[in-house]
Amino acid sequence: MSDFPVIRTPRLILRELCPADVPALFAIHSDADAMQWFGTDPMTDDQQAEQLLAQFASWRSLPNPGVRWGIERQAEPGLLGTCGLFKWNRPWRSCAIGFELARAAQGQGLMTEALHAVAGWGFEQMALNRIEAQVHPQNLASLRLLERMGFVREGLSRQAGYWLGAHHDLVQHGLLRADWPSLAPLAASPV
Repeated sequence: MSDFPVIRTPRLILRELCPADVPALFAIHSDADAMQWFGTDPMTDDQQAEQLLAQFASWRSLPNPGVRWGIERQAEPGLLGTCGLFKWNRPWRSCAIGFELARAAQGQGLMTEALHAVAGWGFEQMALNRIEAQVHPQNLASLRLLERMGFVREGLSRQAGYWLGAHHDLVQHGLLRADWPSLAPLAASPV
């Protein structure tokens, strides 16, 4: 992956994260209530946001690369959250999807719009056959979002996650390329 794949949707720009995003990334990831389902402890200082930014950037150079996009409105610059594809298993043509959104931007269909574009990009540009997601069973908003996108619940991974000093079960979901054509009109084209 050489050039960063910028994606535009009707309302959003999915773009490369940059150092100017650190304060917004910190604000999102330090919100303990919003991050209770993310899979990591809430951030306590800006350095952690800088490290997360570097981690997301490093995904593109891994043997099995991934992409993490910053999400912002086309009409109003400023980071709203991130989403991405990671843990790419090229021989199996599969990867995982992850996402988070600032609390003020939730409930507006923005993540649905972003994830439709990202999934479409993954099926087209990465030649994926499968996209996986793991979500905490009490994260109802994310579970509903995945179901609206066509992800199928496949089971429960017992105590698969560990954050906030406790082990957590995660609900496993999968979206197959064969399931995608009915959703394809909602996906945006890469720029």
